[in-house]
Amino acid sequence: MSYQRIAAIDLGTNSFHAVIVDIQADGTYAVVDSLKEMVGLGRNGVGKRMTTEEMNLGLEALRKIKRLCDHRVCERIIACATSAIREAPNGGDFVQLIIDELAIKIRPIPGYKEAELIGHAVMHGMALDEKPAIVMDIGGGSTEFVILNKTDIKYMVSRKIGVSRMNADFVKNDPIKTSEISALTKHYKKELNMLNGPVKTFKPNILIGSSGTMQNIASMIANQKGLSINLTLNEFEYSYEDFMQLFKSFMKLNRKQRLKTPGLDEKRVDFILPGLVLVKFILEKFDIKRVKTSVQAMREGIIIEYIKNELKALKMLDEYPDTRKRSVHELLNKYQWHQKHSEHVQTLALKLFDDLQSLHNLDIKDRELLGYSSLLHDIGYFISQRKHHKHSLYIITNSNLKGFTQEEIEIIAHVARYHRRSVPKKSHELFQTLSEDQKRRISAIAGFLRVADGLDRSHYQNVIYFNTKIDAKVTIQITTIADPELEIWGADRKSELLSALVGKPIEIVSTNFN
Repeated sequence: MSYQRIAAIDLGTNSFHAVIVDIQADGTYAVVDSLKEMVGLGRNGVGKRMTTEEMNLGLEALRKIKRLCDHRVCERIIACATSAIREAPNGGDFVQLIIDELAIKIRPIPGYKEAELIGHAVMHGMALDEKPAIVMDIGGGSTEFVILNKTDIKYMVSRKIGVSRMNADFVKNDPIKTSEISALTKHYKKELNMLNGPVKTFKPNILIGSSGTMQNIASMIANQKGLSINLTLNEFEYSYEDFMQLFKSFMKLNRKQRLKTPGLDEKRVDFILPGLVLVKFILEKFDIKRVKTSVQAMREGIIIEYIKNELKALKMLDEYPDTRKRSVHELLNKYQWHQKHSEHVQTLALKLFDDLQSLHNLDIKDRELLGYSSLLHDIGYFISQRKHHKHSLYIITNSNLKGFTQEEIEIIAHVARYHRRSVPKKSHELFQTLSEDQKRRISAIAGFLRVADGLDRSHYQNVIYFNTKIDAKVTIQITTIADPELEIWGADRKSELLSALVGKPIEIVSTNFN
């Protein structure tokens, strides 16, 4: 089974997470590699200008991720940015820096989109049932809440209460003071007032924690319970009592002591405290006694959304495992191609190419480009019948066909453009910008397409076979289903380029209607 390899990158406030997956034609995927880089973009406060140092840290983190993506030969990189980049006054400068330096286009997404992606990831990665659960993804700048069950997202919201933001605003002492915990709790109560109604309506009885802060809490509790901290945390469950045992002891520790706690990522040592206070608030506020952990987070949600949007195209992976052929057919389907006519013209053009092999100096690569040009020559009809050959040129040139060089795309586009009406002229500005080799190949390849297109002038595949005879001239003897006059006329009037290529006159005759 063929697959498509993509990378999804979650550019968070504290860390950048990347996952590389192979997506199968049926929409399933397998993880190939992953990488996490701690950056700490919000260390000076989320919503403030990113410093040059922070931007350079982000750039270098993405440079490492890009290197991994290149090594793994990813076909596409999808990068989504959250609070720190979205809210920074110079976030746009960072986005442009990454485009200029690494050619990665970052998409800053709003909080509600973060929540949606997280919801899709949890639904995909965990064993849910009909009873709703409340998902909490504690980030650096924002925290997302999603109420869902195994089939639907019931409610979602994003609030600006991420741990980096809360730590900068509320935690000034080490160890944290009781008054600071109280201030955080009061702030959470105010900011999360909108959850009261949805929780009352849907009655979730379990909290699912997603992303780094929640995974760190789960890891510390696993160690507290005497379990291996190397176990997989997905679906790991603990109780309110388990959490409170950790909370009461951990909140008394200073930074140096916290660093010695097994299961805590040392890079989160300064941000974990507001997260613990938030978990305690949610569990007590909504009387939730159980917590589960999801290792699926926003980056997996990016993949799930991509699969949903691209499933039709992904199904073409099995039908067209070759990248070039698949890319051409994706374009054809997008522009509602005239399939029967175009495939028939391709068959006629390639047979003509093969029959006249002894007379032309073209190779297998030219034959391949002729085949693709034949399939694509009429897609300009999608815009308009009038001047559709010029519309075909524009569509092909600007569609970023995968697997082709820019020179090959230009040849395919111009061959399609010259399938009807005028042959290449000095007055054609786009043609004149091409190299001499491109011009020569276009004129040669277009000769076959023009005659083949003429042989299906009716678009009813009237020509079912032809035989090519070579002597002082080239005679194309066609066998048709019905009267051949229209096809003879169509091919004869467009034979000048082919005649010039082979150095002989072209004659089209019928073998069954004389």
